[in-house]
Amino acid sequence: MDFNFRKDIRFNDFGRAECTEISPVAGALEDISLSGCKVHYDAPVSINMENDYEIHFRLSRAGKDALVLMCHPQWFNQKDDGSSEVGFLFLHSLDSEALQSYILQRQKEEMVEKFDGIMPQGDTCQFV
Repeated sequence: MDFNFRKDIRFNDFGRAECTEISPVAGALEDISLSGCKVHYDAPVSINMENDYEIHFRLSRAGKDALVLMCHPQWFNQKDDGSSEVGFLFLHSLDSEALQSYILQRQKEEMVEKFDGIMPQGDTCQFV
């Protein structure tokens, strides 16, 4: 049985996470929520679990401007294939409000997708 005790809804998303303190190559955003995210790096990275990092997120659905967020690592996983995954907690940042707007938009999109999935599809509607 799989339980999800997260405080905030996470969305699978595509984007880049750029922080030269962590890696010269951008990481790939795997999921995002109002409180944090998961980033995948194709190579080993060096993370100081005590440091905060300024990360520039280029989100696929947020337009061309990056969201600049202060992040604190919560967990780190070095995989056998040499890749790395890092879970970050978002700290209050100048772009926190923009992140909140982005997450709200993603919630609305998901609700519309779910609603469209339960409604009958077709051009006509009959009332009896």
